[in-house]
Amino acid sequence: MSEAAIQRTVEGSKGRYVLAIDGNEAELTYSIASPTLIIADHTYVPDAMRGTGAGLKLAERLVADARAEGVKIVPLCPFVKAQAAKHPEWSDVIQ
Repeated sequence: MSEAAIQRTVEGSKGRYVLAIDGNEAELTYSIASPTLIIADHTYVPDAMRGTGAGLKLAERLVADARAEGVKIVPLCPFVKAQAAKHPEWSDVIQ
């Protein structure tokens, strides 16, 4: 799974990352609270993709984009919150 395989879309105040493999899609969604703050609100990985690291790849892309764009992340999504706790190196973008 490469970062290039993850597609990002933004419509209005909502954003979405999607990783598609063999007809299955994992997603991470977020809301844009302000130009410098986003809220990670949901991560979904279908059963067929469990154990592949798809959720972590989506979270890593979210963090990388937040760093590149100077945005902080509020991890309301339990998965993103748990990953942030496991990755102290993300503390620069996690609020």
